[in-house]
Amino acid sequence: MLNRKLISILLAAALTPPGLNAQEQAEGMLEEVIVTAEYRPVSVLELPTSITVFDQQSIDRRGAVHLEQLLNLAPNVNLSSGASRGRFVLIRGIGERSQFVEPINPSVGLIIDGMDFTGIGGAASTLDIQQVEILRGPQGTLFGANALAGLINMVSNGPGDELNGRADLTIGNYNRLTATAAIGGPLSRSAGYRLAVQSSKTDGYIDNIYIGRPTNDIDEFTARGKFGWRANDDFSLDFTLLYSDVDNGYDAFSLDNTRDTYSDEPGHDRLESLAAALGATWQASDTLSVEALLSRVDADTEYGYDEDWSHTGICDNTGCDSDIWGFDWWYSSTDNYIRNNTNTAADIRLVSNNGAGEAAWVAGVYYRDQQQSLLREYTYSTGDFRSRYDTENLAAYGQLDLPFADAWTFVTGLRYESRDWNYADNVEGDKRSSDAENFWGGKAAIEYHTGAGTLLYGLVSRGYKAGGYNSALASKIPDLEQEGIFVPPENLVFGAETMWNYEVGLKGSWLADRLVLSAAFFYQDRDDMQVKQSIVIPVDPASMACPCNFIDSLQNAAGGTNKGLEIEGSWQLTDGINLFGSLGLLDTQYKDYLSYAHSDADLENNIPYDLSGRAQAHAPETQYVIGARFFIGRNWFAQVDIEGKSEAYASANHNEKLEGHTLLNMRLAYETGEWSIAVWGRNLAGEDVQTRGFGGFGNDPRKFYETEAYYQLGEPRVYGLDVRYEF
Repeated sequence: MLNRKLISILLAAALTPPGLNAQEQAEGMLEEVIVTAEYRPVSVLELPTSITVFDQQSIDRRGAVHLEQLLNLAPNVNLSSGASRGRFVLIRGIGERSQFVEPINPSVGLIIDGMDFTGIGGAASTLDIQQVEILRGPQGTLFGANALAGLINMVSNGPGDELNGRADLTIGNYNRLTATAAIGGPLSRSAGYRLAVQSSKTDGYIDNIYIGRPTNDIDEFTARGKFGWRANDDFSLDFTLLYSDVDNGYDAFSLDNTRDTYSDEPGHDRLESLAAALGATWQASDTLSVEALLSRVDADTEYGYDEDWSHTGICDNTGCDSDIWGFDWWYSSTDNYIRNNTNTAADIRLVSNNGAGEAAWVAGVYYRDQQQSLLREYTYSTGDFRSRYDTENLAAYGQLDLPFADAWTFVTGLRYESRDWNYADNVEGDKRSSDAENFWGGKAAIEYHTGAGTLLYGLVSRGYKAGGYNSALASKIPDLEQEGIFVPPENLVFGAETMWNYEVGLKGSWLADRLVLSAAFFYQDRDDMQVKQSIVIPVDPASMACPCNFIDSLQNAAGGTNKGLEIEGSWQLTDGINLFGSLGLLDTQYKDYLSYAHSDADLENNIPYDLSGRAQAHAPETQYVIGARFFIGRNWFAQVDIEGKSEAYASANHNEKLEGHTLLNMRLAYETGEWSIAVWGRNLAGEDVQTRGFGGFGNDPRKFYETEAYYQLGEPRVYGLDVRYEF
């Protein structure tokens, strides 16, 4: 935890990250930000929940080409790598950190232009994105089963009423080259279009010593088309098509915990997805509209890596394995996961169109069908592992906003959802499992709007996360039994998790709209908390060293608590100076949790490790951003910001921690008419940022496979030059 002096400084200066109110008007006032993730557009200052919004200008100033380069700017929002991109998001300490054999039910929803990309974070390109909305806390009414921790909603630019477009070119270190083009406008008096494409390439910042070249290169292509048609004043259609082609390298872990690796078979992180959405709006009457959205996402991914992180000659002339194996041999293996994820969703709702100060309501039904298939190719498997996991969700939901008195509003929402899932694999003659679950979630909030434009609110919300089947654990029962570890049948299925969220908040603007500030205190009580465990056992039972089976499973702890504070704000100090920042404080704990998978558990004597009261993984106690923007004359712009976070446990399976860090970022731009040119840099001090951590095993034959911690390192010092043309 930061000392009191530093916290007081942050509280005084903690004004919002660059995205909450980024477009400064000429007179120095801050522009209103409209949130689209809710059932009807609403100002961010009138929404009774904790939320961060990044607009297009904020994305440009960050130099972000992917969602992962924005997340650390939002309080209590973190990511876990384990891939070429940090595609696993955690909000308030809740979320997944990786995926291997097991199908997962994500805790954080990801919606791109109405299409459900939850669990497919590699597709979250910032190509032509109008704004990114990060809603913290359970979205049990809005989104349901895959939004226990929160929701990320990405909205791209629409066609527009006039011809407009932009072209961007970015070059930088590590042979970075990103080219973007977008154009849109009317096709006729009733129709319009928007087309955008982006190619982003870089060598990456991992040097493979054995092969002699960088091996975590980025090669990503994204294309989007949007078409709108307004048949008349009452009916309109919108169509979106999104294509992603990602062919990134993945060679992230080094035996030396540096950015120099030794693998002879470096891995890959690939994605090809095609998604489409069709939306319709019908103004049925002056007080009622009907909205419908049909979407489909089809994504093929391939994720593989060199499991030994080395090459067969790493011990040449040293005999470094002989003390363990009795002869000069070290293991060499690869692991590869090929998945197809098909997600079809339909949402139909009735929305009231009452006037200001009148009751407003929404009622709708939702259907979602998701099919996931997996092929695992692993060196030490006797055959390829195949599995299929199908889920079907059907939900009914509603929300009522009821004004009363002069300044008060009562908001209540409820969602009832049924979910059927079926699992099958080819282990021991086509193993199958299925279940049906019913959930309910929702919220109740009280809003008080002062005459000075300030919102005070209290919120109680309930979220839920579905249960499932531990396929990795089931497939390795023979190996566990050989080690003397008995797996009860009930452990193959894990139950649903539910959470109550209690929140009080303040939002408002002051000083003639030059100062905007939001703050929220929250307390979250988790019941039947799902915790990922990983048992590590050698492939050869007679050996005490790797190669190892890493057997992941989800088990239900009795519960957990997540509580904290989130502050965001922006202050237009003068017409030429804007201060911004954010602060997230987080306190997490496991409740009544005895772990048999922890590295310090004594399995031989059936003695678990007590994690009760310990902080949860990837949940730093402190996270902050402090920055300033300077508008120099009519053409020059500069921004400098510092972002940081404290240390955090890397996993529930061991006691290793990810180190805290403080990063310096800068941008200097010259803008004139339709052109702009900028130089930028992130992590200019070149700090080593640990984004994923492993412990409880050894993987280095030079150290006789001594147990130690290993870390994936994030982005080092990066810098570049942007040139943009807009019309």
